[in-house]
Amino acid sequence: MAGNTIWTINKLITWTTHYFKDHHIESPRLDAEILLAHVLNKSRIYLYTNFDLIVNPDELAMYRGYIKKRIEGYSVAAITGEKEFMGLTFKLSENTLIPRQDTETWLEKVIQYHRNDPELFVADLGTGSGAILLSFLYYCGGAHGVGIDISEDALAIAKENGIQLKMEDRVEWRLGNYLTMLKEGELFDGILSNPPYIPSKDISGLAPEVQREPRIALDGGEDGLDFYRELAKEAANHLKEGGFLAVEYGIGQTQPILDMLKDSGSFEDFEVIKDYGGIERAIYCRKKF
Repeated sequence: MAGNTIWTINKLITWTTHYFKDHHIESPRLDAEILLAHVLNKSRIYLYTNFDLIVNPDELAMYRGYIKKRIEGYSVAAITGEKEFMGLTFKLSENTLIPRQDTETWLEKVIQYHRNDPELFVADLGTGSGAILLSFLYYCGGAHGVGIDISEDALAIAKENGIQLKMEDRVEWRLGNYLTMLKEGELFDGILSNPPYIPSKDISGLAPEVQREPRIALDGGEDGLDFYRELAKEAANHLKEGGFLAVEYGIGQTQPILDMLKDSGSFEDFEVIKDYGGIERAIYCRKKF
């Protein structure tokens, strides 16, 4: 990127797209646009309607820094500190898992099932940035909930997101380890979770940008199923009769998790939900009456 070149929005996007392609970035143009829009504090639509606008030296320096970080293996969301999820924008940090499209697939279904239910009370276990819980509350207007996470720093981000979405009076944040933070006798209409599910030995083989996410949000133990054992054993004790459980998991984990939940004798009406790529991504079920 020559220093004496006059860089317009169009020229920057074109150059960066080719540069990202050369470095095998998966979505080169999209990443280039998102990063530049963030530098300019504008929408991506703005870029297309202002192709000939000259980017000033300070903005160009910031953009160069973003390009360098992207090539070093930082995700776009990690660089910008925010991510769109379920049509909402969530603030992120190095202490939060980055919400992904695959999670939207099952969450959209759960919201469709319950968006007209009155006064739902739900819990999100391992809430991170709060994206799952706050999205559920946003689209299920009468609902309120509890978000639990073991990371104080993650909960601080979740709280900020709740304030940004004007949800602070409908959500309670609790610091602690998953189900242990549910009060004795406390019953929910639903429990949602995207817990750690990567086997410990597999983490070193993940994409560099994923490895930069908090290990505590990735590492599911030796076989990746530690959390699900706890869930199968205890979740029903905190669900009302007919209450739902919706939980995400990794590739190839459907059957062992289904077996755990079925063997508990507490659940019925099992549904396996696939993501946009046709991969089995989540289980939805209900506590038996």
